[in-house]
Order: sequence, then structure tokens, then C-alpha cells
Amino acid sequence: MRLSLGLLLSSTLLLAAGCGSGEDAVEGARNEPNDFGSSKNPANNFSSGSTGDSNNTSGLARNEVRITMEVPAGVTTEGTPTRRNLRIVQPDRVSVYFTNTALQNLGEPDIETRTDDQGFTVIEFTQGLPLGPNVVIEASFGNTVMRALAADADRDIKVNPFSEYLVRNTLARYTSTEFQGILDCVNDAGGELCLNKYVWSTLADQVHDFEIEIPSNLGLSGALDLLDARGDFARYVSAMADYALLDENSAGKISASSADYNSVFLGIELGQTFLEPSISGSGQWGIRTAQEEVLTDANGTGYVYPALTLTSFDTFGIRVTSLANDIPYDREALIHEQGNNFYLRGSERWERNTHSSSPGAATLLSDTRLLAGRALFQSITGRGSSTIIGWTRNPYYLDAFTTVPPDNTTGPDRVISGYFTAGKAIELQAVGERLERLSTLEDHYMSVLEINLLREDGFNADIFDNRDYNVVYLSSRFSETATPQAVESGFGTWQIDWQDNSGTVAQAQQVTTVRRDSSGAVTSDNTGTRTQPWTLSSRTARLSNGNRDIGRLNLDISTPSSTPSGDLEQPDLGVGASTPDGSLLAFNLDDSGFGDGLLIAGEQTSNSAPTGGQFRLQGLALGLAPDTNRLRHFDNALLSIDSDTRATLSPVTLNSTHDVANETVTTPNLVEQSDVSLTYDGALGGGQVRFTSGSLTMEGFYTASQDQFYLRYRTTVGDEEQIGLVLATRLP
Repeated sequence: MRLSLGLLLSSTLLLAAGCGSGEDAVEGARNEPNDFGSSKNPANNFSSGSTGDSNNTSGLARNEVRITMEVPAGVTTEGTPTRRNLRIVQPDRVSVYFTNTALQNLGEPDIETRTDDQGFTVIEFTQGLPLGPNVVIEASFGNTVMRALAADADRDIKVNPFSEYLVRNTLARYTSTEFQGILDCVNDAGGELCLNKYVWSTLADQVHDFEIEIPSNLGLSGALDLLDARGDFARYVSAMADYALLDENSAGKISASSADYNSVFLGIELGQTFLEPSISGSGQWGIRTAQEEVLTDANGTGYVYPALTLTSFDTFGIRVTSLANDIPYDREALIHEQGNNFYLRGSERWERNTHSSSPGAATLLSDTRLLAGRALFQSITGRGSSTIIGWTRNPYYLDAFTTVPPDNTTGPDRVISGYFTAGKAIELQAVGERLERLSTLEDHYMSVLEINLLREDGFNADIFDNRDYNVVYLSSRFSETATPQAVESGFGTWQIDWQDNSGTVAQAQQVTTVRRDSSGAVTSDNTGTRTQPWTLSSRTARLSNGNRDIGRLNLDISTPSSTPSGDLEQPDLGVGASTPDGSLLAFNLDDSGFGDGLLIAGEQTSNSAPTGGQFRLQGLALGLAPDTNRLRHFDNALLSIDSDTRATLSPVTLNSTHDVANETVTTPNLVEQSDVSLTYDGALGGGQVRFTSGSLTMEGFYTASQDQFYLRYRTTVGDEEQIGLVLATRLP
């Protein structure tokens, strides 16, 4: 296949693949346009259906951009305050010039400049808006000079520490040959449309969606140092800069015109809460699991099912692929206060929320990696109540695994990913029809595992009969008992006996549990087992075209008198989905006896384990020590299979740490550790596999295609017990 896809191409994409809620998230993702807020200052307005950054494009002609300069509060107390503790000021000087990897001024492009009626500088690019990274807008205020790329998607070009960081930390990293290749892509020098040129307009825009506050005592230098220390921000910019190097020969599109997926979603948070004055500043664990949502209005009742859609369509004469998702979720939280006081905040306390992405295109690399820069929509809960909360979510870089489609009419049967996104909960105040920001109620840092399995209309669950599976799961249990927190992982087998409309699951699992008791002490137990039979059944979805079996499933506990849960009932254990062929299943564990979490089951195989290759390792680990909590997100780390007995792990993690005694939670810190040599045992039978090194164990299963590992993670580092779940998927 030929073609490289851009990211946010233009309003064409925004209209082609919006994210919405309603009867079916997939239908909304295809049909609802993006609704960006019109406010010029996001400090004065908070809207759902937007990505946080405002755009000030009113009155602009086709090839014009407006310049908004935002300086840190440490530079001046003048100007208009805005979010992230920046101030909008009138620049003393604005210049535009071509540049190179040395960031030199290479002369001015063809422009005309005017000042609008509010005093903003407006620049017209008479030869068309720049698309590449070689045109810079520079603004100065006193002794503070900052730059931004002119290729900004929303044409309201923010010149601030975020844009300056982007300019400094992308262009200079390229060789002259790489930079010329990027410009060739932008200019379609090869005679074919190279849509990866749109990475720059997306990247320049998305850096302004990050909710990272710049302290008032910092000037520009301190602000840049702070951004560099924010591992999630720096890692995102670096990954996107590498992404821009893909050319038109390196990527393809999905074969089908569209592919719809059932989403199984797990988000583990560590953060700090300021919501309740009596325990303000305490650390907080959180867990998010995908849910079905019922919406009722004057037109009747609709059902939103957690979903992803990939859509191929024609733009600029080339077929491209857009992706969008909408995942309703419930949330539970456990507050851990200084002195080891614990407070449970169950899902009934939080209004059901949604995790949905701004529509945009992605690059399909070698038919197995789906790459994109993803921006997430804000959401609002409690509208009309005494506590209205706005939820922000930072962008992330998507590096997802996809399978090769069987034919030209079918999409990949799975899209598997792990990613990290931080966010805030912000108190909102109604001012007329607007919602204005007040204080920050939460900072949270979240690691996500997302399993998207292809929907099949008319899915027949009889395919599960007499099949054997390997299983891994991770779950977390919060309470206000003598054991306020327990994190559990399991690994073992399933055997399914299907009868009529449901199947009995005979299982044998080994269970490891890490617990924190009410004194703060941490213990672990790896002697648990799980052998109770479960019941698997099909869960019919209610869509606009009627009731359909689309691969959604119920998981219940089996007793002599029990019956499977109905289509609209809450199962004992959780709701999940299957690929059309039944080879991979995933479930959101929800209010089960062992907590909330994620379970993945893959069909056993007699194929031998991989003996070579490199695998992208993604996932998470929760670390519990007597006076600390830690969240480790494996941010596109590398697992190398060196032989049939040896492997190497190159860990790259984003870490956030809660110091209980001092009531602090660190912002995400990028940690790149030395390589870890692993003993690799792929001869356990049935597709099971184990990696070990000292106290570190990763064990689980690989797929028959030998391109995926699903593994539970366990290690002890000093007095910290770490337990988690990771996915390793083959790189091209």
C-alpha cells in the first residue's frame, strides 16, 4: 500500500469524523461535527466538545493568522490572565521568517501585516498558509523573545513557552537531510501528495491543549525547564517529531471503507485532590472502566456503547483513514490522607463521564502500527448542580497495534494500545450561558490500556464452544475497611463449554495480590487461586437499526441456580467483547468480588513462541510502599526477543509518586533505565510464556500469530511492591 496519512488534515476531517454521544458512539463518531468554543480566552470559558485551547479567528481572511502572545506571570503582572497562569500581552515586535535546523533567520516570506480592532497583529501569507516547520513567527515583550511555528491548525497562533519549547526541541534535532525530506513532503516534491505534512499544523496546535500550569515565579527560562521536566509533554513532542519523518512510501490505509470496534478500556490514575477542604492536598488513586450509557430525551431512549471507528474516505484525491472514539466510563477513587486515613469515593459519587477523542487521521505503518497524535475532548459533569466540574485531558501520542485485514472489505480485527494522559478537574461557575473556570479540584495522571475489537453484525457466540484460552487480568479493590486497597493479578486458563445461549467457563488461575492495610503497611501474597466456574453469554446491543449481536459479552459467576445476565443488566463480573473469530476476548471487570479492572483472554496455540523480533511494550504498574504510592506507565518501551531463552527489556516509563507524609504528588517524570536481561521461557505449552530477572516476572501468553504478548507484571524494588499489566506487540 502507498500513502501517508496526516493528522488533523483540515475541516474536511473534522466534519467527516466527529465524536458524539447518542444512540451509538460509532454513529456519532462518524456524523457529528466538532464544536470548538468561540471564546478568545479559555480562562473565561469552559466548554465540552472542545480540546481546551481557544481559537480567535473571527474576522480573519482565508490566508490570515492572528498572533496572541502569552508570557509567564514571572515576566509581567500586566496583561490579561489566562489558563496555565500565562498572561496575554501586546508584543513590542512581531517578525516572520524562514528558518532551518540552526534556527537561523533566512529571510521573510511574502506577507502583509495589519492590526485588528482589538490590537492583535494579523499576518496574511499571500502565497498561502505555511504547512511546514520552516516558517517561524517571533514575538518579543521587553527582554522576553519567543517563537511559534506558523503552521498552526487553528490560525490563532499562540506565542508562549509551549510554542517556544516546540520550536527549540524539534527543528534542531533533525539532520539537514531529514529536514529537507520533511520539506519535500510538505511541498509534495515527489509528485505525490504526502499528507504527513499536516503533522506540523496538528503538533503546533496540540501543544496548547496541555494543562500544565507555569508557576508565577518563573520567567521564560524556568518555564522551559519545567516543560522539559514534564515527561508526558516532552515525550509527546519528541514522538511527534519522529512521526513527522515518515514519508509517502512508508504507510497505508485500512482496506475497508469503515471499521467499527467495541472498546474495552482501563484507566488507572494517581493524583491529588483539593475537592474536599478537610482533606485537601491528599493523594488519590482512581480507576476508570468503560460502561454502556443510556440517554433519554424527547426523542426516546438511546444507548451509547464504548466504541472506536476507523473510516476511510477521499480527500485531496487520496483515500485517508480517520479515527475517533467515544468511551463512557465510571470512576472510583480512594483518597489516602496523611496519617493513613482512607476515604472511598465510589462510582455513585461521580456522574458518568466520557473519554472521547477529537477526530483526526492516523498513519497505518506496515499494516501493523496505527500512529497518530490524539487530542481529547473536555467534558462537564454536574451541570445545573451546586458543583459543576470541568474535566480536561492532555493529548497523547498513539502507537497502536493492528492486525493485517483478511481482505479488502474488512478492517483489522483489533486495535491494541496503551497510552498516558494527564488532566485536571476544575470547578466551574455559571455566568449567563458561559461556564468560567474557578479553582483546580484535582490533578490526575492516568495510564490507559485500550482494547478495541472489531464488531461483527450477526456475531454468533457458538464459536466459543470447546475452545481453550489463556487469561490474564488486573483488578483493583478500594474500600474503607481494614484493607482499604488490594490490587490483584491473575494468570491461567479457560475452557469454554457452550450450550444454547451461554457457556460455562471452567478456569484455573494463579492469583497474586498486593494489599495496603489501614496502618499503611504493604503485604503481598502470590498463593491465591481462582477455580470457580463462570458463565459467558452474548449481550445484544440496541442500535438505530434494531437489536444486533455485535460481539458484546456478559461475564457472570456460575451457581446451580444462576442464569446469564440480560442485555440491559449488570453482570456479576463485567461486560466485554470478542473479535469476530473468537480468538481474543477482553472484559471490563466492574464491581466484581475482586474489584474493577481488565481481563484479557486469548485462544491457546500450539505454535511455538517467537524466537526473535522487537516488540513495543505498553502498560502500567501500581507501586505500593509503606509511605508512598507510585504509578508507572510503560511509555512505548522495547522488549527484544534475543533467542528462544533470552530477551531484553529496555524500560521507558512515566512515573508519578505520592509521598503520603508530605502530601505531595509528583508530575510525570520520564525514566529511561538500563536494559534488563531476561530469562525467556516460551516452552510452558499452549502459548503461555514467562520472562524473569531477579524479582521481576512478566508472565502470560502470546497469540498464534506470534506478534502479541499479554502479560501480568510483578516485581519488588526495595520496600515497594509493584503489580501491573503490560502488552507487547511486534514492531515492523
